[in-house]
This record gives sequence, C-alpha cells and structure tokens, in this order.
Amino acid sequence: MNSTILPIAAFFVLLSAAGYTLYQERSRSSLFLCAALTVTALLELFDLLSLTVPADAFFWKACALHAETLLPPLWILCSLTFARQPGPWKIRLPFKTVVASTFLFSVLPFILHLSDFFYAPDFPDERILFLGTAGLYFYIAIMASLVIALVNFEVTLANASPEDRWKITFEIIGLGTILTVLVFYYSQALLYRSLNLNYLQLRSFLYLVATALMAYPLMFRRGKVRIQVSRQVAFKSAVLFAVGVYLVLIGLLAEGMQHFGGFFPRIVTISMSFLLGIALLLLILSERVRNEVKVMLHKNFYQNKHDYRTQWLRFTELLATAKTLDELQQRILSAYCEIFGTGGAALFLYEEIYGGYCMTAGYSMERISDVLTPDNSLIKLMKERSWVINIRDDSYEILEENGYFFGENSIFIVIPLFNGESLEGFIALGKNINTNESFIYEDYDLMKTIARQASLAIMHQRLSGQISHAREIEAIGNVATFVAHDLKNLVSSLSLIVENAGKHIHNPDFQHDMLTSLGSTVGKMHTLISRLKNLGEQEHINLQQVNLLELAEKTARLVIGNSISVSGTATIIQIDENEIQKVLLNLIMNGIEASGSDQPIAIEVGISGSPFIKVIDYGCGMSDSFLRTELFEPFKTTKKMGLGIGLYQCRQIIGAHGGRIEVLSAEGSGSVFTIWFAATEKFE
Repeated sequence: MNSTILPIAAFFVLLSAAGYTLYQERSRSSLFLCAALTVTALLELFDLLSLTVPADAFFWKACALHAETLLPPLWILCSLTFARQPGPWKIRLPFKTVVASTFLFSVLPFILHLSDFFYAPDFPDERILFLGTAGLYFYIAIMASLVIALVNFEVTLANASPEDRWKITFEIIGLGTILTVLVFYYSQALLYRSLNLNYLQLRSFLYLVATALMAYPLMFRRGKVRIQVSRQVAFKSAVLFAVGVYLVLIGLLAEGMQHFGGFFPRIVTISMSFLLGIALLLLILSERVRNEVKVMLHKNFYQNKHDYRTQWLRFTELLATAKTLDELQQRILSAYCEIFGTGGAALFLYEEIYGGYCMTAGYSMERISDVLTPDNSLIKLMKERSWVINIRDDSYEILEENGYFFGENSIFIVIPLFNGESLEGFIALGKNINTNESFIYEDYDLMKTIARQASLAIMHQRLSGQISHAREIEAIGNVATFVAHDLKNLVSSLSLIVENAGKHIHNPDFQHDMLTSLGSTVGKMHTLISRLKNLGEQEHINLQQVNLLELAEKTARLVIGNSISVSGTATIIQIDENEIQKVLLNLIMNGIEASGSDQPIAIEVGISGSPFIKVIDYGCGMSDSFLRTELFEPFKTTKKMGLGIGLYQCRQIIGAHGGRIEVLSAEGSGSVFTIWFAATEKFE
C-alpha cells in the first residue's frame, strides 16, 4: 500500500499545478502547459493502476499508451510558448506538417495491437515490458521529441535577460526535471529494448520535487516574463539540426556496414561520410542557403522580420571601427548585402567635378561608369519622396530613362542618402540572393534608418579628410612662416651690410667683418635649407661647451653699422651654439627695429645664481596688456611688417635648453630681455 503513496501524490500535485496555471492566466502558453502537465499526471495514474489492479493491468497499460502518445506534441508546444513573446504564429506548410506529425502518435494505438508495442508474460508481477519492433521505434521517437522540448526550454532560459531570468529559473528547472525524468525512463527502450516500471516510485518522487520548484513562481509571480529567442540562436539551432541529420546518416551507414557487411564496404562508407560532410559545409557556408534559412525563420517564428537591436549594434560597430573613407564605404555596402540578402551593392556620391552622382565604391559589383545628373528622373524622384525606391514598383516613372542603367547592373533597390535636405548620394542594391524573397515596409524602414547613419558617417569621414588636408596646408604655412622669419633676420643683417658698405667699403676692418658676416649668413642659409629637406624629422639639440660672452660678441659683429655693446664675464655652459645665436640675433634685430638709428643696443653676460644673457634696448617698449597676453604667442606682433613668431621661437629654443626668458618693458622706455639658463647646467 505504501508503494502507491508517491504516485498518487504526484498525480494530484501535477493536476493541481495544471489547473492553477490555467487559473492564473488564460493564454496559449498556459493552455499548453496545463495540457502537458495533465497528460503527464494521467500517465502516472494509469501506470500506477496497471500495477495495482492486476485483473485490468493491460487495459490500464493501454490507457497509459494513449497518454504517452500525447506527450510529444503537448510538451513541444509547451516549450515553444512558455515565457515566449505572444503573437500570431506564422508557420509555413512544411513546418505545420512537422508539428502536426507529432499528433500522429495518438493514431498508432488504434492501428497497431498492444502486443506490437510490448509483451510481458509475467506483468504486473514482473514490472518489465519487453518491446517489439513497433514499440522500440515508438518509444525512441517519444524520447527524441522530449529532448527537443528540453532543448527549447534551455534556449528560453539562455535568451532571458538577467532581470527576467530569475523569475523563470525555478519553473524552467522544474519543467526540465519532468522532461529529464521522462527521457531517462524512455531511454531504457534504446539501451535495453524494454521499459522498467520499477522506476515508477523514482519518477513520482522527482515529479513532486519538480512541482515544488514550480510552486513558488506559480503562486508568487512578480510580473509576466515574455522572451523572444534571438535570430542568431534560431539560426544556430538550424545549423545544429543539419549537423544532427548528418550524424544520424553517419550512424545509419555504420549500422548498415555492421549488419550487411559486403553491401557496405568500409572504403565506400568512409568516402560517403566525407562527401556528406563536404556537402553539409557547402550548404552551411552558402550565402543563398543562409539567407533562405533566415527568411524561413522570420516567416515562421517571428512577428518582426529583422532583429533591429542586433542589426543596429553591429552596424554602428562597423562604422565606428572604420579607419579610412574607403574602408567605411566598403563596410556600409557589405552590411546592406548581408542584412537584406543581395548579391552586390554600389555607392554613388555627388562629385562636383563631374556635375553628377558617380560610383565611389562597390561591393561584389562591377564598376559603373554612368553619371546621374541632378535632372535625372531617378534623382528627382528620390528628392521628391525621400524614400527607398523599388524599381519593380516605380518603373513606370523612371524606367524609360534609366532602364539600361538598372538592367545592365542588375539594380532593383535604390536608397537615398540625405544630409539634411541635400541629397548627397544613394546606395544601389543588386539582385536578391533568394529570388523568392520579397521586400516589405520593414525592410524599407531599416534601409532608410541605416542610410541616415551611413550618410552621417560618410559626411563625417569626408569632412575629417578635408580638415586633415586643411591642417596639412596650415602646417606648411606655419613652417613657411618660421622659415620666412629666419630668412628675414638673415636678410636684415645683409641689408645692414649693404647699407654701410657705401660708407666703409675701403676700411680694412669693415671688409674683414663684412666677409665674416657674409660667410656666416651663407652658412646659416645652408643650414636652414638642410632643415627644410628633413622637415618632419625630430630635431635634436647639439650640446657643446660654449663661452656665452664670446657668443654674444660674435653675434654682435654680424650686425654691422649699429652701436651694439657687449659686456660681462666669460661664462662657459653646455648649449647648442647655433640655436642660442639664433635667439640672440632675433632679440638684437627686434631691439634695432624698436629703436631709433642713434639708440644703442646693449648685451650683458653674467652669472646670478644661474647663467644669463641680457639684451637691452631703449626703443618704443611694449604695453602691459601686450606683455601679459600676446608677447610669446605665435603670429602676434606690434610691428607693421612683423610675422609674430620670433619670440615664440625663442621661447621654444630656450625651453628646450631647460631655461626661461624674462621681459621687462614699458611703453617709451625700451625693453630688457633676460635669458636664464638652467642652474643645473655646468658652467665656469
């Protein structure tokens, strides 16, 4: 008597769970779940009665057989609807046939005799049913159907969001436990060609555990959970199904080789295995097959044709990682081909030089030389509608003028690319990979949405290129300005020599100084030219021991005809002589230009904590506001013909030496520039 407690308890608990599920929510999902639990409960009751009522054992076993025939369709339907998004089912005829075929199990008990399924001479005393040929395949088919349902539940759980997953976890585990118990029970048919009803107690106990797991979410459900299986998972499931079919075929070949020997030679069998594998790979990798599978999944399992979230994330990632305009255009076209299943695509952008829209990029499409002018009927129609144009629908307006363009290039979809109100270009799509596929409003919406993003990305990339080009031109201009400044200083020095040559050309000392200055100036020009040749290469400071006092005197001698006094003490430090001389020459020339012809320039060299050089003039001076805000800024100057980069360049050179420049100046009182060198430099 005690052996009946667990099965009876399992029957009532499963039946109660079925009723409560339907009471909580009247929906297709609840109906299928209620039916699956009810049939499972009845199977438990009939198996129990077949064991406890020996006189009618085979009658109750026949009732159990009828209940078993309903397990595959009801559990598969339950697994396809549980926690899934509701909506009309769009299942094509072949798949309706597959689903409907599971109901054919219920016909078999009326066609075949009970003895065709199993025989048990000592039943129910001996609780083992030996299976006949029909029974063997019948129970293997049931087990396979339940495995499919179990996989569907796993897919539902895997595609749940983290927020929703906890709400259905216990239910999924409970339902999965019921299916796993049934799969284990029917696996005896495959392993031992029998069914062992001694597992009835274990089965009932696990049903109670599974129902307990389901009880909490059934009674305290916090909001409804509806999950839509991603298209990627569905596609992968189709691939796994194809692989499964391949493995079944290999198994049949192996079984044939085992039983028929000579009819299945080993070499032929292995060859066929490899050939089948190659055929499977060709099918999986075929763009046409992949597209047809995606279309089939859309038509049969989803309300929306496209997974907008996935497509958008993938497309924006493609745009964000493109480094060049050519790469960006190729990625845009490849994305259109992949999403909409077309055999090629071309991008047309407006080119001012041609006065029309020209092909700038192509993907799996030959070069198109046609130029579509703004007065073309296709261009006018795109501007008028601002919408995707399907040639098959709009041929009456544009085919007369552009028929050759469409037909020669197999173009049937044109997607405009707008930048505000301006038509920047368009994308032309080639013929469908799947000729049976037709585009609907969902396709056009997604095409237009992607086109907006693509247009912005293309315009951004083109503007970036223009900005980069402008910056290159600006950089060349800046370099030219610096070169012009250095040349200006050198030319100013030569001008002073020429100006004073008329007066002092017969003076031997003047002649000596003039030749020295000319040689030095020519050397500096050669150095400047060599730097221009190596433009873009990093310049290095050539440090050497230099006497600052001698450097100041040498620089002063370059400026002939002006009163420049040099005083101070000999100070030897590590500097780049040419660069510091350039700084000194620039400060001297600035002082001369700011002073009258009879006003002297003074240079002082010394040490006051750190080595320094002072350049003093008594010219016009500078205002406080100019000193604070514009003195060392490039292209800022008080001179009418100045370039405004001399002091900026001086500060850069001194900064590279680890020093600084200080300035004291007042309007009408002249200026004092002090170059301080780093105290850490070695000096004597």
